[in-house]
Amino acid sequence: MEPVKVVTFGEVMIRISALNNLKFRQSLPGQADLTFAGAEANVAASLSMLGCPTRFVSALPQHSIADACVGTLRNLNVDTSGILRVNQGRLGIFFVEKGANQRPSTVIYDREGASITLVSPAQYPWDAIFEGAQWFHLSGITPALSRLSAETALAAVQKAHEKGLTVSCDLNFRKKLWNWDASCSPRELARKIMGKILPYTDILIGNEEDAEDILGIKAGNTDVNSGKLDIDRYPSVAREIVRQYPRIRKVAITLRESISASHNNWGAMVYDTAGDFSVFAPLFDGQYAPYEIRDIVDRIGGGDAFAAGLIFGYLDSTLGKSDQDVLSFAEAASCLAHSIYGDFNYSTKEEVFALMKGDRSGRVKR
Repeated sequence: MEPVKVVTFGEVMIRISALNNLKFRQSLPGQADLTFAGAEANVAASLSMLGCPTRFVSALPQHSIADACVGTLRNLNVDTSGILRVNQGRLGIFFVEKGANQRPSTVIYDREGASITLVSPAQYPWDAIFEGAQWFHLSGITPALSRLSAETALAAVQKAHEKGLTVSCDLNFRKKLWNWDASCSPRELARKIMGKILPYTDILIGNEEDAEDILGIKAGNTDVNSGKLDIDRYPSVAREIVRQYPRIRKVAITLRESISASHNNWGAMVYDTAGDFSVFAPLFDGQYAPYEIRDIVDRIGGGDAFAAGLIFGYLDSTLGKSDQDVLSFAEAASCLAHSIYGDFNYSTKEEVFALMKGDRSGRVKR
């Protein structure tokens, strides 16, 4: 395997979307749109588009649709040598109805029995996978899939830690997925399993709901359904996270104010443990002023685009010197992802820098 900077591990699936803003009962039988997606695959694809050498690790069945999935990632210059091809399981699917105005988007999962949920940790050649890498990323979605997936995620972060890689984890709580242990609730299971992974995590990423759902930490009077966030309380949330998991060096929290399905205000915060300070982005005249995204094309994958931007920023020799610059880059990358259909962020580094530096006009580039 050729050395890469970043390794990501998780499930990649078929995404089937109703066309335009139709509901499936309107559009089926009939046409729908098919793409490939998955949290860690999204991060790998986005990083590759930014110019960062990336390897994606997963398990897929032996058939031509999985071949097309691998080919899609290869066409984006993602190293797919870490994808196991196995004679067990299936390719997962999720269905998306895009919301508009006051009607929310809806996701339906059909991923039980996916190949990645049936593969044991020992089947992955982790030493070869991590050879030459600097960073390992996964999300809380992967251990939510099955007991074996949880064991593999833990083995992966332990091996990455042993090899000295920076480990980032996006909490990404999905209540519908944490159901493989009937003895406890989804939140209880998530807290138990993520509590084993976070001690090996250097960079933690989450949103306003994740901290409460997985860690039991609430940001003041924040109500995510109201469209208003208690922004000033997030540094204290980050400090409490670090108190519980002192290995964490930085906590990144995305700040989404959902005015409607089509209109979100979008910003983020990074807390630095060593300096005990927080920075917010984007800034306007030195003050926090979230991006007002009024005509969202597709918000699914926006958090993964943020994670990719954050990882890229910290690995970049110039951006990485400043938490503010890294966060501003990550926020700009994610903002642009809201304008792109599908889960992958096809924005280039140059396009992200242009928005980061204040070019918000959307004027035609000739």
